[in-house]
Amino acid sequence: MIANQLVLILGFVWPEPNSSAAGGRMVQLISIFKERGFEVTFASSCSDSDYMIDLESLDVSKKSISLNCSSFDIFVKELNPSIVLFDRFMMEEQYGWRVAENCPEALRLLDTEDLHCLRLARQKAFKEKRQFTTDDLLVEDVAKREIASILRCDISLMISEFEMELLQKVFKIDADLLYYLPLLMEPIDVSTIQNLPSFEERANFVFIGNFLHEPNWNAVQYLKETIWPLIRKQMPEAILQIYGAYPSQKVLQLHKPGKGFYIMGRADDAQEVVQNARVVLAPLRFGAGIKGKLLEAMQCGTPSVTTTIGAESMYGDLPWNGFIADDTEVFADKAVELYQDKPLWLKTQENGFKIIERRYLNSLFADDFVKHILEKRSHLKQHRLHNFMGTLLQHHTLTSTKYMSRWIEEKNRKD
Repeated sequence: MIANQLVLILGFVWPEPNSSAAGGRMVQLISIFKERGFEVTFASSCSDSDYMIDLESLDVSKKSISLNCSSFDIFVKELNPSIVLFDRFMMEEQYGWRVAENCPEALRLLDTEDLHCLRLARQKAFKEKRQFTTDDLLVEDVAKREIASILRCDISLMISEFEMELLQKVFKIDADLLYYLPLLMEPIDVSTIQNLPSFEERANFVFIGNFLHEPNWNAVQYLKETIWPLIRKQMPEAILQIYGAYPSQKVLQLHKPGKGFYIMGRADDAQEVVQNARVVLAPLRFGAGIKGKLLEAMQCGTPSVTTTIGAESMYGDLPWNGFIADDTEVFADKAVELYQDKPLWLKTQENGFKIIERRYLNSLFADDFVKHILEKRSHLKQHRLHNFMGTLLQHHTLTSTKYMSRWIEEKNRKD
């Protein structure tokens, strides 16, 4: 272990584990560090929210910081962290040069959450009604920014094996700069499984997802306009409950109880909602990363119907805990079949438990992750020597970013 075990996390937002998988992911990372004796400081320029987690309850120091302000330089230099974790590439763009300048010996970690450039390029292709290809990434401005950020950091954490492969093949990123760390789960013991609601005790279809995330909003529209009418045609009394944080007025307007389509808003307890549903529907047509809603469905013993995009990189060579269907009619048919067929439902429920056990347990990843970053930290100079492109970008790109930030700071002072 290193002498100075202090981690600074620069958050895009304050963590909201009950609002999104990203919030849950951040709490997982905090827990990994805390359980292994690290001190953790979480800093963000974002305003507090009603749903943010109480960081002090996690024994984490909370610090509000400013954008384009040299006060951060003083703060980070005095804190002198050994590891700095950037929550998404936008935070590295904003603060990376300040960290490099004031704490050059700190290991710089980037938690990508998912590849933003992949999600946005797929979204653009979808809206233009054409097939996505990897060439779309090469002309995407966000890709240039995100890849530059990955190169400038010492290690980037990836939750998707597909995205690991894409970065290496399309963008020629050295595998030594990437580390696979998916969303993590605790083991599900036999008594927990036995106490889950049974097939007969469950009712209704459910969708759950943060509405600030465009793939979720699109999926809900798709359900309302296309898939749900096909399901109701076969099951006239069926009910679909739509849960999600931050629903806009356009989301609330989709509430149609007469058609079995209920907009429920934020779930007070997402696990309770999913446990009491019989089937999760997630017809995601674009996006990236692995989907927290589908992992949560497995944890709750709730089979799901999703798309190829939804299940991407989630199940390896194991059978899915439900069905994967991209065709609209097939999706609807499989949803009905899974809802009504108890033996099939029980079999796919078991599939979900096996996927968690073999691919997502905390014990499979957490210790190796900490060991890996400490090893890189102890040989940081050599590690950076092998990343010439990152050093080059640090020198040129961040110099321009630095002076732009200084100009904004000076302008704000005069205003």
